[in-house]
Amino acid sequence: MFCCDHKKLRLSFNHFHKMELKDLPEYGEFCLLELKDGRYTGGEWCPNNDNGEGEKISGKFVRGTADTVSHEEVVRWHSLDRDDLTNCLEQEDLNWINLGGREDDGESVQFKGFKSTRDGKYPKSEQYCLLILMDGRLGAGRWDKFYHGKIKGSFIYAPALAQYTIDRVWAWTPLSPDHIFEAQEEEEKEKRLERKLNKNPSTDPELFKYGTDIKVYYEKALAKLRKKYPWATVTQMKKADQWIITPLHGKYVFAQDHGMILDVRQINEWKDGSTADEFIDFLCKYTENSVRDSNPDRRFKFGMDIRVYLDKAFENVKKDYRWIDRKTLDKACRYVIKQVNGDWEFVKEYGKNGGEYVCDCPSAEKFIEFVENDYQNAALRVNTVVDVYRVPHGHVILNGWGLERYEFSKLKSGDYKVYVQAGDRVTGGGREFFITPYCFEAKTYDEFLNRYLEIVPGNSFGLNKDDLIADVKLKGFLGY
Repeated sequence: MFCCDHKKLRLSFNHFHKMELKDLPEYGEFCLLELKDGRYTGGEWCPNNDNGEGEKISGKFVRGTADTVSHEEVVRWHSLDRDDLTNCLEQEDLNWINLGGREDDGESVQFKGFKSTRDGKYPKSEQYCLLILMDGRLGAGRWDKFYHGKIKGSFIYAPALAQYTIDRVWAWTPLSPDHIFEAQEEEEKEKRLERKLNKNPSTDPELFKYGTDIKVYYEKALAKLRKKYPWATVTQMKKADQWIITPLHGKYVFAQDHGMILDVRQINEWKDGSTADEFIDFLCKYTENSVRDSNPDRRFKFGMDIRVYLDKAFENVKKDYRWIDRKTLDKACRYVIKQVNGDWEFVKEYGKNGGEYVCDCPSAEKFIEFVENDYQNAALRVNTVVDVYRVPHGHVILNGWGLERYEFSKLKSGDYKVYVQAGDRVTGGGREFFITPYCFEAKTYDEFLNRYLEIVPGNSFGLNKDDLIADVKLKGFLGY
């Protein structure tokens, strides 16, 4: 650890290089920059490809992703890459460091007021700072206050969130404000004003004729809905995105709260009317589909014994997934019928500590289909793969994604499944399909492929009949 006191330290930068003289940094060199408006910032020099070919300078200084300074804004620069302050910082009584020798011709620029995160001092959000790093080098970066594990933030200095975490920074001091920092400051100012206004919000007497308890409005809407849907409940209504009463810009409003995005609360205010009764009518229409699809006579058509529904799902799945047994599926997929917020629901349970999932199916048949899908996945998980054939393919594009893997697997039971995977440079996904016995009942390979492509259509998953029928090894792998 360095011995000198960062609070008393001053850095003097001397011998600046002037852009107008075409005295440029090396490619990728990180620099302290003086701008034409007198502000100071930093950045990594990135010349354009034609730089140096003509008379004009062409390039930019990069500070982060979509965060650059054009060469046209810069008067002069001083390298932050060419100095190591280690020997100086190890001197306990040192309080001044000259970089490049001291000059008296007005070329020098001094920075002081250094702080340390070890003392609990952090920059303001989006503030661009001059840094003294733990290895004695200099740097610069924009403060990102978001948490990274146990670390309370980091200094972003290059694209793709390249950063100096606080454990790499010995001391920091702010450079000049820029438009990013000023926009953040304005946003913070607006937040403070919003909090102040919302401490004592006003209430529109027409809009909140029945008070500011949202339960009252749900109950009034419920009374109207029950004329058409006698089984309706508030719980069913709230299966649609819920409405609340909340302060916004100093007044109470009907709204939906979509949570926090980048530290900003996302409030969607209702603006389709101006009276309480208009909102109640709106609430009826907004929740009608959820109530209609919650008809207990349709949902519990086969009674309140969950085994009846599971038996039907098992019998349907057993036709194709012939190796499965009920005991295995009951262990993998547990369902119950229970009350949730006063309403009876189909619920999938995930064990003692796994929580539960409410299966919001509008009918008994839809719930049985839901269970069937779960049973099918569970059945494939317990059927061991004994052999694999990966279909070779060229450059295949699927709606902007490239086909990455098309893989057939033979299972211990003698059945087959296929896995298709696609992606682009940043994301991707895969999907598994069971090849039903119906496909293998085909007498010819041509007929088999016709049936198979009904399950894994070529226009959706990359390979068509012409691609597959030409693969002799695949034909043999599938037993034809």
